[in-house]
Amino acid sequence: MVNGKHRMTGRQNTCFEVANEMAKKGTYVYEWPRPTVTVDAAVFGFFAGKAKLLLVNRKWQPYKGCWAIPGGFIEIDEELEDAVARELEEETGLTDVELEQMRTFGTVGRDPRGRLITVVFMGIAGTGQKRVRGGDDAAEARWFDIERLPENMAFDHREVAEFAISRLKRKRAYREKVARARR
Repeated sequence: MVNGKHRMTGRQNTCFEVANEMAKKGTYVYEWPRPTVTVDAAVFGFFAGKAKLLLVNRKWQPYKGCWAIPGGFIEIDEELEDAVARELEEETGLTDVELEQMRTFGTVGRDPRGRLITVVFMGIAGTGQKRVRGGDDAAEARWFDIERLPENMAFDHREVAEFAISRLKRKRAYREKVARARR
């Protein structure tokens, strides 16, 4: 370590240079199949004293006409946080929701299109963020009472929603809003 920084040997430098060059060229050295990564945004809102979860109605197959948590595929050069914010805006019109990484879901067979692993983010919309609209590959966006989610949910999104709801119920913001609504 020199001046608080790790010093690379010439050999390490060469490894990093080769890796960076491969990344620039889009050269991939693996011949076997690899999983794909997606992101989803479990966004909650509090309206009329009730906690709501934002869902989108899928416009395309698979699961056309079913409800899903907003999300989608990350771009090859996109950070996870940027991808989830982009997908949320494209599918619902919502922006500026503070999102935090909640959990990764990766059960084999969770998506009929292939081996998909999703990183789920969670956030709470502000009071002025009630208006949503379907966009991109979402036919519709709508807030659902967390106690009355639709039956026809896509992929493993019922499991994802239930996990997010249980996490929400442990948050102080949820307990405070529920207490205020009961007064």
